This record gives sequence, structure tokens and C-alpha cells, in this order.
Amino acid sequence: MNVLLIGSGGREHAIAWKLMQSPLLTKLFIAPGNAGTALCGINVPIAVDNFPALAQLVRSEKIKIVVVGPEDPLVKGISDYFKDQDDLRWVGVIGPSESGARLEGSKDFAKQFMEKYNIPTARYRTFSVGKGNEQMEAASAFIRSVSPPYVLKADGLAAGKGVVILNDPEQAITELGEMFDGKFGQAGKKVVIEEFLEGIELSVFVLTDGNSWLLLPEAKDYKRIGEGDTGLNTGGMGAISPVSFANPDFMEKVKTRIIEPTINGLKASGIHYQGFIFFGLINVQGEPFVIEYNVRMGDPESEVVIPRIKSDLLELFIATAEGKLNSKELVISKDSAATVMMVSGGYPGDYQKGLPVTGLELATDGIVFHAGTTISEKLVVTNGGRVLAFTSVDTTWKKALKRSYKNAKGVSFKGAFYRRDIGFDL
Repeated sequence: MNVLLIGSGGREHAIAWKLMQSPLLTKLFIAPGNAGTALCGINVPIAVDNFPALAQLVRSEKIKIVVVGPEDPLVKGISDYFKDQDDLRWVGVIGPSESGARLEGSKDFAKQFMEKYNIPTARYRTFSVGKGNEQMEAASAFIRSVSPPYVLKADGLAAGKGVVILNDPEQAITELGEMFDGKFGQAGKKVVIEEFLEGIELSVFVLTDGNSWLLLPEAKDYKRIGEGDTGLNTGGMGAISPVSFANPDFMEKVKTRIIEPTINGLKASGIHYQGFIFFGLINVQGEPFVIEYNVRMGDPESEVVIPRIKSDLLELFIATAEGKLNSKELVISKDSAATVMMVSGGYPGDYQKGLPVTGLELATDGIVFHAGTTISEKLVVTNGGRVLAFTSVDTTWKKALKRSYKNAKGVSFKGAFYRRDIGFDL
């Protein structure tokens, strides 16, 4: 079977690495891919939102399964695009429809959805720039009515930068004004302000065909650039799986209070959802609350979740596309996985691209997933802020992490940086 994987990050390399192990796979195409995915299949220089070119590739290569890695093409309706092509309706797209992708594409929609289906989340209100100055006044009053810190979320996609947490109410009001003035473009023209929840976060994932679902391994990622969770937010500096506090009692609450109401709510809303759902959760004194939904696998969580899956991932994707996921079992390794992200100097701010990466051949005690790399003159060079994810699997997360750090130590490029305290709070 020929498969197309859309995306170019560490998540996509992890998925490609796993798909490559399937005896059902004939050819794997990755658009546009990176230096790591090139080791797993055929990279094709097509942008993730160039739907006509992707569709033509599917036609010409007789591709039967399309796996959508990043959120942008999902929010823009790639699944609907394929369904609207008479000759491509039979293609199995692993990713929700545009209506389902609103769970990630609109924070306001997600909060309304959770409120409607009684899914535990933080108290909130939404304010829109299009409704005049009274919205600033109402928003200011709401900010002053809740206890700090204050959480402001741009409604739309903002490349992972649309969430701001501030302790001072006046700073929060100033930030809101900047969002309304275009700080995050159209994504910030509507802003969700919510109550801050105190606890420890974790990421939970399911694969669903719209009716049945399989629970994937959970993970904990580390968003801040600095050690001790300090500094600016990033796309993720590392991850651990499993998560020690996600015990059976807690996970049963997650299933009954969050996952099942979400799947049932999507069906009740008339939304056909086929693909991954990422539940960004927080454990508040043993009680799970939803911080956010994503409509795809997380990154860098994929780099620890996917290596723990023993089942044939392509077989699961085929069952998802055919609506037969209830006939499949997900087998998960009892071992632990840990990943450490090596990033460019200056990230998450400005950084250089095109820097040669050396020492990759020395990282033999685990897996190196490429996140922001490309090939230039037969050399692996940097092509993003998050460059490489060093993943290891072992009997405990501490042993796995030790091996990941050993591998990271031998690899370098100018300005390379990674956190040395992943898992510090576990």
C-alpha cells in the first residue's frame, strides 16, 4: 500500500519511522519532509497546504492512505477537499473534517463545545474586537474579577505563540489591547480569557474512527526554553512517557469525564471525526481538566508515544479509514521513553538556518528524530528552531533519559542548545 504523510517535523519523522516497519507498506511519500524522513521514504517538495498538488500526487502514485501531521492543513479543510474530489473520495484521510478541526482552530469553539457537553475545563469568557470598545471594558472587568495569573488565548492558530499568562491585571489588559490591535493577526481578533488552573499538565491521545477509539500512551512535555520551566514558551523541549501520576484511577476519570463525552459530543454535533485527538490536560488535585484540544498528534510527545506502540500503525490507520477500529487492539510497551529536543541558538526568537549538523553517526544508543533539518549539498543542516529530538526507550524513564542525553552530547551545530532537566518535576 502506498501512503502519503504530510508534514516536516519531528512528529512526522516519528510517524514515518513507525510506518516504515509495517509489512503492509509499499511506498511512503512525505510532503515536504525533512532530512530524517528521507531515510524512511520519498520526500516530495509540496507545501502542506497545497491541496491540488497533494491530490495530484495521490492520483499519480495511487496512494490509498493520507496521514495529516500538522494542524494547519486540517483547519484549512484538507479532509473535505479530498472528499469533494469525485475520484479521491475513496482515499482514507487520517485527520478530521474542517468542522472537527475547529476544536483546535478556534479556542472559543472548543470552550463552547466543552461547556455544552459538560467536559471539565477552566471558567472563561470570550471577547471580540469586532464588537466595539465595550468589549475592552467588559474584558477588563472580567480580568479583575478572577484571581491571577490571567490566561489570554488568541482564538485562532498563532503558530503556538497565541497563549499569554500574566500575573498583573493591568499588564493583562494591555496585552489584550495588543491582541485586538493585531499582535497575532486575525487569530487574535477574538480572545478567550480564562481562569488559571493550578496543577501539573499531561498530554493524552486517542485515535478514533468517529465511533470507537483507542487510547494511546500518555506523555508529559516541557514547553519552556529554560531549565526549571523558566523563560519563553516553545513548541516543546522534551517529553516523558508514561507519566507517573496518570494512575488507573486518574485515567478512568479522563476516559469517562473527558474522552467519551468528547467523542459522543462530536457525533451529537454531526461532526465526522476520523483521526487523532490530543487532550491537553491538567491534574488539579487528582481531578482532570481540559486546557486545550489539538486535532493531531503532539510534538515532541509523538517522539515518546509512537516508540512505545508495538502494534502496526498502518494497520490501525487502515481500520480508522474503514470505520473498523473497534476490531483492533493497541499493544503498548511497558517500557518508558524520553526525548530531549536540541534547538537553534536564539529559539524561540530569531535564529539562523543552514548550519551544518555534525556527530549524528555517533548517536547510536537510541533514535534521533529530525524536526527542523534539510539536506544541502549532501549535508544535514538546520532548517528550524527545534532541530533534533533524541529519543531512547528503557525500563525506566530515568534510564531512557540518561541514554538520550548521552546521544545529544555527541551531536552539535553552531549555537545548539538543549535543556538538561527534562523530567525534573516527576
